[in-house]
Amino acid sequence: MGLIVGRERNKLTAIQLKNAGDGRFYDGGGLMLVRTAGAGKWVWRYSYLGRRRDMGLGPQTAISLAEARKMRDLWASVLAKGDDPISVRDAEREAARREMDRQDPTFERMAQIVFEAKRDSLRGGGTRGRWMSPIRLYMIPALGRKRMSSIHQTDIHAALKPIWRDKHPTAIKAINRTKIIFEQARLMGVDCDPFTVESAKHMLGDVDHKVRHLKATPWQEVPALFARLAEPSAVNLCLRWCILTLVRSHGCRAARFEEIQGDVWTVPAARIKGRSAHVQDFRVPISKPAQEIVEIASEISGDYLFPGLKHGHISDVALNKALKRVGAAGTLHGFRTSFRTWVQDTDACTFEVAETVLGHRIGGTVERSYARSDLLDRRRVVMEKWAGFVTRRPADVVRIAR
Repeated sequence: MGLIVGRERNKLTAIQLKNAGDGRFYDGGGLMLVRTAGAGKWVWRYSYLGRRRDMGLGPQTAISLAEARKMRDLWASVLAKGDDPISVRDAEREAARREMDRQDPTFERMAQIVFEAKRDSLRGGGTRGRWMSPIRLYMIPALGRKRMSSIHQTDIHAALKPIWRDKHPTAIKAINRTKIIFEQARLMGVDCDPFTVESAKHMLGDVDHKVRHLKATPWQEVPALFARLAEPSAVNLCLRWCILTLVRSHGCRAARFEEIQGDVWTVPAARIKGRSAHVQDFRVPISKPAQEIVEIASEISGDYLFPGLKHGHISDVALNKALKRVGAAGTLHGFRTSFRTWVQDTDACTFEVAETVLGHRIGGTVERSYARSDLLDRRRVVMEKWAGFVTRRPADVVRIAR
């Protein structure tokens, strides 16, 4: 490897180190300086359980000869006690790292801690709402390895600037959840300031973002669309069920016969949109045309109303493809808007009834604690009226739900 100087006989001197080229330079007691391509590092060689080991002590530029000797003597005392110096040092470093993680975790670790704390309050354990998605996609790649105390507003700014205008709704989710992470870290005693996130948001600037609503089929066109779904396939039956019941896609697609009792379909809370603590089973009055769908579906399956081709229930992709095939002007979710606009234009029922049909929460917490009715009977009236309009049949309803 080049020149070998002073091997275990003479101690090194400052002059030797100053003039040293490449090679190994021994100082005694196992300490040596190893130089390669003009750079040097201190190494302590020792034997443990009959095995030779080389322990790096650090670069020559940062550690003087005197400091290297002190380090050698320190680790030699550990060896004299019967312990392996390298193993002891690794254990000390790991303990220091764990303590650092506790006092000042990385952003990635803190994000995981916050997510785990929130998981039970999120739908499907956080998977359906994908709470962590914007954090994983945009924040962790940029900030993941940084300690919380070292993150500057410019770091957050740099992470979100590429999407701040082009993907503004996603960027807002990312920065809002980043602030939650900072707030939780601060409550845990971590040296970080949630205002750092606010500062980054200020740096990113205002965006004149216009909300793009999901396309909805005009309510006047719904009967014609309903008629184009006449073929009694599972996908067409499911689309008709969505239009008649006005329940969201997942609730409809996974509908089971066991959930239907008479003219009431009870959608389990697990398939209702919202935070776990705020949702409950939702009763849906089934109109006469919807009851006919149940009868037809019972001849196809004995479990799900709308079975998939291979197993389970029909997929969201299958429904969207079918909508395109029949030339729908809006999305599957848009039928809820079609209904709501129909109510506005025809004065079919009160605001309270219409919102309850769609499963929306009305009023504040105190108001809801007293007004607990789900307005089932009043909803039954308007659902029959809606079904009569959609199917172009006269509804057997002589009064409007008020």
